[in-house]
Amino acid sequence: MSEQRPNTPQEPQRRPRVSRNRRKTHRSKAAAALLYVLFIVGMSAVLATVGWIWANDLLALNKEYTSAIVKVDNDERFSDVVDDLKKNGLIEYKFLFHLYGLFSNADDKITPGTYELNTDMDYRALVTNMSSSSSTRQTIDITIPEGYTIDQLFQLLEEKGVTTAEQLQDMSANWDYKFTWLKGLPLGNYHRLEGYLFPDTYTFYLGEDPKYVLNKMLVNFETKMGDNLDQFNEESKYSLHDIITIASMIEKETDGKDYGTIASVIYNRLENTGAETQGYLQIDATLVYLNGGKVPTEADKAIDSPYNTYLYKGLPAGPISNPGMKAITAALKPENTSYYYYVLNPDTKQHEFTRTYAQHQTLVEKYGVTQ
Repeated sequence: MSEQRPNTPQEPQRRPRVSRNRRKTHRSKAAAALLYVLFIVGMSAVLATVGWIWANDLLALNKEYTSAIVKVDNDERFSDVVDDLKKNGLIEYKFLFHLYGLFSNADDKITPGTYELNTDMDYRALVTNMSSSSSTRQTIDITIPEGYTIDQLFQLLEEKGVTTAEQLQDMSANWDYKFTWLKGLPLGNYHRLEGYLFPDTYTFYLGEDPKYVLNKMLVNFETKMGDNLDQFNEESKYSLHDIITIASMIEKETDGKDYGTIASVIYNRLENTGAETQGYLQIDATLVYLNGGKVPTEADKAIDSPYNTYLYKGLPAGPISNPGMKAITAALKPENTSYYYYVLNPDTKQHEFTRTYAQHQTLVEKYGVTQ
């Protein structure tokens, strides 16, 4: 038999001791998790706040009302437009508008012009209201006087904010407008459109594309001429360019009541080369065209230019102004007279006409005017 051991109480089982390092690790992980949660919550709150602020700008919410006139030039970059919007208080965040522009192709939609914008417009509305069809695009009515030269006309349009004289000169010289009656005028010189920019009252957009500005006036010329354009062909004694050139001189020389009589003097000199005038028109207005608008002098008569009608016989090289319909009609249908000379009466401000040089000289001496 085996020996039995006496019953003894069983010793309690001892739990393994957890090291201090492990307890610290657990606490650290818990703290890190808490911090992470707090960070996420905090960032969410920040992003929600920032997102709301950005949304206010994007959607034009809760913005203090202000309005501004914004001008977009032809050569302006999208970033310049954004700078203008920021400067005028229409947007708060340029980077956000750039981001919107990138996804919405805003750069392609914005058209040169001058616009009235305000802070009630969200980003989409701002872009829409800077497009060609915008109702906020600013316009101006401008009256082009009869007899303005192309340089005077371009300067007026620049002063009124329609476009610049330089851009108008470039489009006049280099854009091939699709009018059959312009085909004989070579590109390269902006004076090629002299005479064809019909004087009238026009409504233009501020910051208008110069190509459209000129086209509008050329279309008006064609409309006003109407059936008169049909009479010009290769067999015509005078071309359209000749008629407009004659009309441009009439416009500059008339006292306002003698369009047809001035026209008769020009035609008499052109067609009767055996007369005392020998085919020289001797129109002072052509000298004014050459000397920059000053009162002509004897020295001006020696300027070597195809526009100098004292130095060269016949018509000048082209129109010297943009004539109105009265002058064009007079050029098409001159009066039938025997006059070759005229002098402006300084008292009545009207021309007096004569047939001979001797008669002309008598009036010159009587009124003390220069020839």
